[in-house]
Amino acid sequence: MIESKIGSETMSPSEIRLRREHDALVQIGKALTSTLDLPEVLEIIMAQVSRVLEPKTWSLLMVDEQTGELYFEIAVSPAAEKIKDQRLKVGEGIAGWVAQFGKPLLIGDVTKDERFDPQIDAASGFKTRSIICVPMLCKNRITGVIELINSFDDNTFTDSDLTLLAAIADFAAIAIENARNFAHIQQLVITDELTGLYNAGFLLESLEYEIARAKRYDSDLSLIFLDLDYFKNVNDSQGHLVGSRLLAEIGELLKNSIRKSDMAARYGGDEFVIVLPNTPKEGAKVLAYQLRNKLNEYTFLNESGNRINVTASLGLASYPADASDKLTLVQKADAAMYAAKDAGRNAVKTA
Repeated sequence: MIESKIGSETMSPSEIRLRREHDALVQIGKALTSTLDLPEVLEIIMAQVSRVLEPKTWSLLMVDEQTGELYFEIAVSPAAEKIKDQRLKVGEGIAGWVAQFGKPLLIGDVTKDERFDPQIDAASGFKTRSIICVPMLCKNRITGVIELINSFDDNTFTDSDLTLLAAIADFAAIAIENARNFAHIQQLVITDELTGLYNAGFLLESLEYEIARAKRYDSDLSLIFLDLDYFKNVNDSQGHLVGSRLLAEIGELLKNSIRKSDMAARYGGDEFVIVLPNTPKEGAKVLAYQLRNKLNEYTFLNESGNRINVTASLGLASYPADASDKLTLVQKADAAMYAAKDAGRNAVKTA
C-alpha cells in the first residue's frame, strides 16, 4: 500500500482522498456563509474542484434565463480564451444533454458516445477524451452544469468522482440562488418599480460619488432634469393605468438613449434626472435636445390605440461650471427646467 505523511499521521491514498474531499466540502460550506458575491463563491467552489478531482480542464456553464442557452461563466483551460464566448443550446453536446435532462454523466471515452459534440474541441484545438458532467439544480430548476474534462493523470473519472462532483454542484446551486436573491433584493432597494430606472435616493448617493470623482480627475459632470408637460391631463383623461404605462415606456426610452456610464433615475412623479459623467454642458445640451425630439416622435398609445402626444421641459446644469456640490447642481438643473416651462414648454434650457 502506498502511504503518505500528513502532519504526524501516516495515511493511505484513499484516506488522503477522503481528507481532501472533506476539507473541500468544509471550505465550500464556509464560502456559502461568508459572502453573497457570486463570482467569489463560484471561484472558491471551482478551486476546490480543481484541487480534489484534478481535471486537466473544467468549466462551469450557466443557463441564460433569457435565451435558454448555456454560456461559460468560468472556464479553466489552455483554450479558455477561445471558448469563453461559445454558447450551447440545451440538449446540445454532453453539457447540453445534462442541462436538458438534469442527470449526471460519466463518459470514459467520448468517441463512443453519440451525445458528444466536437464543436468546442474544434473551436479550441483541445482534445477531449473523458468527461464528467453534473447539473446544478435548485428548486427543481436547472441553473447550469459543471463539466470536468480529462483527468490530470489521464485516467478516466470514477463513480466516486461523480458522487463528489454532484455534491459540490448542489453547493454551487445554493450559492447561485442565494446570490441572485440577494442581488434582486438589492436591486429593489435602489430601483423605481414602475420605470425600472434608479430611484431618487440612489441617484443622490451616486451623484455625490460622481462629483467627488469629477473633482479628483478634474473632469466635467452634467445633469439633465426632465419634467413631462401636462402629464396630469393624461392621468385625468386617459386614466392612471395608461399614465403608468406611459411612464414605464418613457423609462425604457431613456435607458436606451444613454451610455452605459450614464445614469437615469425617476426623481418623482413625472420627473426624471439623467447624470452624465465626463460630459461638459455642450455635450449634455446635445443629448437634451435629442431626448426632447425622441419624445415628440415616439408613438405613445392609449387603450383605444390612439396616439398620446408627449412633450417635456428639460433643464441642465454642469459641474464645475454651475455648481460645486450635488444639491446645488440638482437645484440649478431644476431651475433651468422651470425656465423651459416658462418659455412655453417642450424646450431645453441651461443653468
